[in-house]
Amino acid sequence: MILSIITLFPKMFDSVFDHSIISRAIKSKKITINIYQLADFAQSTNSSRKILDSSPYGGGPGMVLRPEPLYKAIEKIKQDNFPNQSTVILLSPQGKTYNYIRANNLSKEKSVILVCGHYEGVDQRFIDLCVDEELSIGDYVLTGGEIPAMVVIDSVSRLLVGVLGNDNSSKNDSFSQSNSFLKGPVYSRPRKFLGLEVPEILLNGNHKEIDNWRTEESQKKTRNNRPDLLNER
Repeated sequence: MILSIITLFPKMFDSVFDHSIISRAIKSKKITINIYQLADFAQSTNSSRKILDSSPYGGGPGMVLRPEPLYKAIEKIKQDNFPNQSTVILLSPQGKTYNYIRANNLSKEKSVILVCGHYEGVDQRFIDLCVDEELSIGDYVLTGGEIPAMVVIDSVSRLLVGVLGNDNSSKNDSFSQSNSFLKGPVYSRPRKFLGLEVPEILLNGNHKEIDNWRTEESQKKTRNNRPDLLNER
């Protein structure tokens, strides 16, 4: 799988993908991550300044990313990878809320291009021409799309076969297709810590009782933390 990032600030990704699961996925060639500097696709003025943004038509604060460099970047990336099989995602507060279902769908793509929005937004003509879907990682505004891009890549990578040490690990995650409840509490050694003990049921060796307890605890956590998930059932 090829994951391409278009960004104004490529250094933000320095070392992010050099650790843990994503690093393992890159080394095992399950994924390839390419980072593109948007300024490389922009025209220069006489003063050698790259033209990347302009004030919005109709007035208003801030600056808007122009369509030309973004369009050129998309054309170049598609040409280098899978011209007819590249899904273009714009990361912006106006997008659909990102969730497990969308992560799972993206994990089946051959090539995903992540466009990091910035400033007051992106020229709508670029969105109309090139973007397959706008995604938001939550109901809040970040400075740019770089952190959301990291979130998408991390969540998609761990769903690819062979990336995790055990492929069944992701199937038991909160929000996974096999688990519509939040994941319940987990415990490790020592058996007693600062007066708190591991629940006795986890020590009795009865796997049926343990599974029932985990289901009950999972449902309890969902009711307390995300009752909206229960309404979706």
